[in-house]
Amino acid sequence: METYLAWIIAGFVLVIIELLTGTFYLLVIGVGAFAGAAVAWAGGGVFAQAVGACIVALAGTWLVRRWHRAHQPANADDDLLDLGQAVTLEEWLDGESGRARVTYRGASWDARLSGGERPAPGATLYITGQEGNTFLVGAAPSRK
Repeated sequence: METYLAWIIAGFVLVIIELLTGTFYLLVIGVGAFAGAAVAWAGGGVFAQAVGACIVALAGTWLVRRWHRAHQPANADDDLLDLGQAVTLEEWLDGESGRARVTYRGASWDARLSGGERPAPGATLYITGQEGNTFLVGAAPSRK
């Protein structure tokens, strides 16, 4: 099989899988595979094909990431579905900084207490926000 045909097949497979995900990242990687096919069709070596595919895929990934950041909602944290839900304080990891472990929906989560009060383990707290994988919790439920 010709090398450019392998690149084209890989590109179509990536584009078809992208149709199931909708993130556009696999689409630009598929376009990179098509660029590798173009270099192979033009007679370039395997290294040149890989470099051409990588350059197009990396540039496309950078553009998609930039587009996603520019079109991200301004108040993405306000869409937190768990806002105001009750959690149970398991243990304190660092009482001075307010870091703790809480139980929520049957799983343990990292949390940071937003108030100055340090309740005892077993206390009920409420989710007031989120920073990455860490819940921000407080003694009173927040209003949506």
